[in-house]
Amino acid sequence: MQRYLIALGSNRWHHRHGGPRGTLAAAVEALRGAGLTILAEAPVVSSAPVGPSLRTYANGALVVETGLAPPDLLAVLQRIETTFGRSRRARRWSARVLDLDIVLWSGGCWADPGLIIPHLHFRDRDFVLGPARHIGPEWRDPLTGLTLRQLHARLTAPRPIPKPRPR
Repeated sequence: MQRYLIALGSNRWHHRHGGPRGTLAAAVEALRGAGLTILAEAPVVSSAPVGPSLRTYANGALVVETGLAPPDLLAVLQRIETTFGRSRRARRWSARVLDLDIVLWSGGCWADPGLIIPHLHFRDRDFVLGPARHIGPEWRDPLTGLTLRQLHARLTAPRPIPKPRPR
């Protein structure tokens, strides 16, 4: 069995599940229905959109266990996104009813034309690391060796204000 860290996001109303938080709750049930075992579920947070979307996102994270290989799990996630009304033809980073991303995998790294694990941008996204550190604080990034707790602390640490240069 493999363990995966899955990031969830939504910022559009769904005709059946309601607002983004309701959509994420329904997505968790859809993942269970697809045969994934949910080991941990992070609290849902609100976050500002990245890119052209203007709507606030609801974001969460799960640790799931399954016998599926990474590409097979990706296919399951994309089928669920499609059943929720996600279109892959939309502009990148536009508003979407559901986004499910594989962030980390207990097998370490994976790379093929359709999937890269760890997720390329997760280290720079508080809306991923914030929820993820609650459910997998000691899970290590296979590329940096840092834990999710350490990555989140680095991302959110206050930065000193640069001193003005003399003229």
